[in-house]
Amino acid sequence: MNGRPAFLADTTANFTTAVEAHIPGLRRFARALLRGDCERADDLVQDTLERALSSLHRRQVKGDPRGWLYTILYHRFLTDRGRRNRRSACERPTAIVERELSGVEGGQDSALEYRDLLRAFAILPEEQRSVLLLIGVEDLSYEEAARVLGVPIGTVMSRLSRGRERLRRLTGYKPAEKVRQTADDLSSVA
Repeated sequence: MNGRPAFLADTTANFTTAVEAHIPGLRRFARALLRGDCERADDLVQDTLERALSSLHRRQVKGDPRGWLYTILYHRFLTDRGRRNRRSACERPTAIVERELSGVEGGQDSALEYRDLLRAFAILPEEQRSVLLLIGVEDLSYEEAARVLGVPIGTVMSRLSRGRERLRRLTGYKPAEKVRQTADDLSSVA
């Protein structure tokens, strides 16, 4: 048929089917890493899928390719970012967000809060932003996120905690004060 052995054709077909379910998540992750640059994000996802397909014969772990795909995408992102940094072609993250976010008019508090969250998210260091995206948005486990990023689980937990805390500070979020109830307070309710 196409010159490939039958077993390789079956493996490729199964792989393609398994990968299709992860494309929307890969696109979300790529767009977040690239701060909303849809064209570059789509290119990154396409490059990830091409590399995954060309490296399928080297993949040792069977089963769901989710973590493997995210790892490829993240490493491609780091490679491209390093290349851009060497060329000094990067813009400041806040400048990108400010340019791409449109102004919001008239009492739309939720839209303003969302804009502020996006701005705060853009300010986060890439390491914290990546962990927040993988765990909070893509719903990867700590172990899967650690594999994708190539760091220990403790580092993932630390970056997640620091990233959440920094987002809270940048957005001005203050959790409601905890009210302590004594036994006397509870008995008066009954």
